[in-house]
Amino acid sequence: MRKTQQKSSVLRAVMQSVTSCISITLVLLLLGMTAFFVLSARNLSAYVRENLTFSVILSDDVNDTAALQMKSAFEKEAYVKSAVYISKEQALKETVEELGTDPSDFIGENPFSASIEIKLNAAYANSDSISVIENSLSQSNDIDELVYQKDLIDMVNSNISKISLFLLCLAVILSLISLGLINNTIRLSIYAKRFTIHTMKLVGASWGFIRRPFVMRQVMVGVVSAVVSDAMLCGAAAMLLDYQPELAGIVTPRLLAAVSLFVLLCGVIITFLCSYFSINRYLRMKAGDLYYI
Repeated sequence: MRKTQQKSSVLRAVMQSVTSCISITLVLLLLGMTAFFVLSARNLSAYVRENLTFSVILSDDVNDTAALQMKSAFEKEAYVKSAVYISKEQALKETVEELGTDPSDFIGENPFSASIEIKLNAAYANSDSISVIENSLSQSNDIDELVYQKDLIDMVNSNISKISLFLLCLAVILSLISLGLINNTIRLSIYAKRFTIHTMKLVGASWGFIRRPFVMRQVMVGVVSAVVSDAMLCGAAAMLLDYQPELAGIVTPRLLAAVSLFVLLCGVIITFLCSYFSINRYLRMKAGDLYYI
């Protein structure tokens, strides 16, 4: 009879741990997805900004050697991510391939100027920084003009700011919801052991001694839940990259590592704090109060 009761007690404890683990896994998965989208949006904004083109139109008297020297000088600047030199002949060739006709046949000469196409680093891809760069470069006699789409840059930065603010608010709301759900899950798990906690108090056990196994158990559940959540997130990311390989520049290994670490830390810290304070609540209660909660 006693063995049957022990088996039943062990089975009940295992089922409680499994149920708690599943609940916490789903909540951590929600937190991980939130962190994933927030960090992905950050990478996406950098990717979009760094693909905005800034064209430096060169004077006609600048030869290829001088233009290549200018290109090398640009590549050393902090604001430049990459620079590509496009000669007059290459510009004409590309236009012929796109339009199917040669403009020089009608005009009698090559109408294009040599240029250097610059892609800026994300931190400098805004109107204020570009204005400073424009003022600096316009002083050169070798440069005819600078061409960039100011309206497009302003629109991109404005939309990115709005999306970032929305995702930040969403992350805060979902974090609070997740914290509440995990807290309720742990409180229900410890609630079933409230009389055991009181019995241990009666035999003289210290609060630290009583608290330790409960906290450790919940932290282990949090670690297991975090590992399962990380595996699901990484699996989903791998499937996404397999379906859309172009996203490799946004969904990077560094991003996945950051999200995985974030989920693991949340799993440990939240379960520790929730279990710690939940157990303290029952430790402070008198025997009669345990029947009315």
